[in-house]
Amino acid sequence: MKTIIIDDEAKARKAIKEILKYAGTDIEVVAEGESVQTGYEVVLEHQPDLVLLDIKMPDGTGFDLLKKLPDTNFKLIFITAFEQYAIKAFEFSAIDYILKPIDPVKLISSVQKAAQLVESEYLSIKLKALFSNLNVRNKQQRKLVLHTEKKIHVVETKNIVYCKSDGGYTTFHLIDRKTITVSKNLKTFEELLSGSHFFRPHQSYLINLDFVECYNKHDGGYITTQTGDKIPVSQRKKEQFLTILENLDKL
Repeated sequence: MKTIIIDDEAKARKAIKEILKYAGTDIEVVAEGESVQTGYEVVLEHQPDLVLLDIKMPDGTGFDLLKKLPDTNFKLIFITAFEQYAIKAFEFSAIDYILKPIDPVKLISSVQKAAQLVESEYLSIKLKALFSNLNVRNKQQRKLVLHTEKKIHVVETKNIVYCKSDGGYTTFHLIDRKTITVSKNLKTFEELLSGSHFFRPHQSYLINLDFVECYNKHDGGYITTQTGDKIPVSQRKKEQFLTILENLDKL
């Protein structure tokens, strides 16, 4: 797998090369870059399979480099020291990243994962979602990239009514009645959507609070959404949910 490392720190590039020796896969570092311009040049020259890309460089950012390229027919792992908000943007966009200082185990794991991908996994779609997520401050305006067996979907958070768990799978129920099922458990999305106006009232459900129509005390207690769906509320979460409901206009 032809690999290019683009980082403005020579020590970082050297450390990455050393770590890659232990990745246990067919990695060949064919070139390095220390800036947007040199990175752009080596990517065009070598047409890599994988790019390890730093964000902050002397003449711009890794994002600037990507926007200059005519296409992105490679797998991509960002190397970043970005703040937590930006990290969320990567996670929503389903783009892999490594935090500085670099964790060798995490880097090896990410590279091995990239090596198993058949293609660049719709990188251009993910990057478009990423650039959008980096530019919005309203968390409900963020775009979530979801993988199914045959497609990749980009969903605005504000259009998710609720998510339902089915073992290791999660089904997203959208405002237009469309459903999308992905092979990740509900806890993954509970953590990802934390702070985005979502609440988990039951072990099998994660609900967008913006779509709560009312709470019905009958049959053990359940939420009715604006789409008419009924979402159960567990005894353990009932008190917490009622407190949230009372303060919903303040959230």
